[in-house]
Amino acid sequence: MGRVVQKFGGSSVADAESIKRVARRVVATHKAGNDVVVVISAMGDTTDELLDLAHQVTPNPPGRELDMLLTAGERMSAALLAMAINDIGAQARSYTGSQAGVITTSKHGDARIIDITPGRIEKSLEKGFIVIVAGFQGVSQDTKDVTTLGRGASDTTAVALAGALGAQYCEIYTDVDGVFTADPRIVPQARQIPTLSYEEMLEMAASGTKILHLRCVEYARRELVPVHVRSSFSDKPGTWISALDEGNSMEAAIISGIAHDRSEAKITVASVPDTVGKAARIFSIIAEKDINIDMVVQNVAVGGNTTAISFTLPDADRPKAMEALEAAKEEIGFSHMTFDDAIGKVSVIGVGMRTHPGVTATFFDALAEAGINILMISTSEIRISVVIAEKDIDQAVRVAHTAFGFDSDTGEAVVYGGTGR
Repeated sequence: MGRVVQKFGGSSVADAESIKRVARRVVATHKAGNDVVVVISAMGDTTDELLDLAHQVTPNPPGRELDMLLTAGERMSAALLAMAINDIGAQARSYTGSQAGVITTSKHGDARIIDITPGRIEKSLEKGFIVIVAGFQGVSQDTKDVTTLGRGASDTTAVALAGALGAQYCEIYTDVDGVFTADPRIVPQARQIPTLSYEEMLEMAASGTKILHLRCVEYARRELVPVHVRSSFSDKPGTWISALDEGNSMEAAIISGIAHDRSEAKITVASVPDTVGKAARIFSIIAEKDINIDMVVQNVAVGGNTTAISFTLPDADRPKAMEALEAAKEEIGFSHMTFDDAIGKVSVIGVGMRTHPGVTATFFDALAEAGINILMISTSEIRISVVIAEKDIDQAVRVAHTAFGFDSDTGEAVVYGGTGR
């Protein structure tokens, strides 16, 4: 008997019929001889609707109460799926994140998992139950309050549970047939990728690919949990994500895919004194506000006296970052700040580029031929990212996809539920 964790996203349980379809798939896995733990997201757009409702009541809902509200969506899905499974002859038990033993930090809206104590899950599995866990939530170790893990974090719940339970693998069910070489909503000719390394998937998730939550991939790599991304609307084989086989890395595809991100903004801090410690102070102030920085560019000092530092960050954090820097303007000694929120990031990713020259030239030539200007550049061993104008993102993804020979003639990229998650 094996042990499997399955996660179903909101589009997979959008209505009653979808929940019944998921129930049949889960029961089939159980009848095949597996212990099955299911992690479930809120139905369809429930989380967005609850957020809208909260902001109709108050423009600034307290974090604790907002978490109490938002976790209701996953609890509804878990209970309904348990009912559907029981209705077709199997036994199921649903649990909240706290009942399942998901222990977190106390930061409301973006808590981190500290530990999982799955005693109740283990006992239910021993009795032959299918266990359903409400995703995206846990309980704070310090305050004992309900917490949420951030949008999209049901993936993280699933992989963390798979690691804690010693599952053979974790299946992430979504509304596309796996991970594709580009967003199928932008590139209908995108190809489904059969296998990816944790490193490639980490770079793709960090670069804007929404198919998996970034922390989910980090957990999977740390705990060596194989992740199987597939569609709940079809029986196609999907994409397997696992450890890189270094023995075959020389034969890996040069590029695995193209990712994009529309959620970033760029801040430029102008006329910063070109002295030791000024850049460190700028980014310390940003870090104190718990804001993640992506790309950083520092210009050559003008006349040896001042420089300009530009960096990208989530656009939602831009006002907070600028307010904090403005408060330290006199201390740092810069003259002014500017920002640009009409930008986006496009990245090419693949372990094969470690041993193949010319990837950068191919990428930049494709952008140049399309008349797309590059604003910033960042690289890693298996990624090249550029910041460009937001209006050019779709075209940049398409021309890069074509330049690296990814275009498929079969039109295999299908988004069944319309969201790509």
